[in-house]
Amino acid sequence: MINSLKEFYKTWQHESQSTIKVFQHLTDESLSTRVYEGGRTLGKLANHIVETLSELPSKLCLGISEKHAHYVSVNELIEVYKKDSAALIEAIKEKWTDDSLHEKHNMYGEEWKNNLSLWVLITHQIHHRGQMTVLMRQAGLKVPGIYGPAKEEWEAMGIPAME
Repeated sequence: MINSLKEFYKTWQHESQSTIKVFQHLTDESLSTRVYEGGRTLGKLANHIVETLSELPSKLCLGISEKHAHYVSVNELIEVYKKDSAALIEAIKEKWTDDSLHEKHNMYGEEWKNNLSLWVLITHQIHHRGQMTVLMRQAGLKVPGIYGPAKEEWEAMGIPAME
């Protein structure tokens, strides 16, 4: 759970950079990768992460409007993600204090404190990054290490990857 804005900013910095790192390992061609009929593509998952940067905060009285768009290139996804991430941080810095973390808003039919909403925003993108890395492996793409080295990164260090 988020206990202070400082804690959120530090966590968000790492997690948003991790999301960008995953996006940077995509190719425009890989965005159409789908593993099973009816499953989300890599592009749909990436777009969903970007879309959530406006959708969830739009419910928190931060002055952020919900946007719906479909980005078709990796560069566009990265650019919009960075822009919307920066706008989120700026809005929180302008409108909230640590006390604001205890205020409640209606989120998807439930009353959530703002600290829970921020935590959900973080863990939501972690969840979908995990889905993306599985699809990336299946598409033959390299997967970046996020919380430790990926297989290829271990190998580049001359250390056998753990099985």
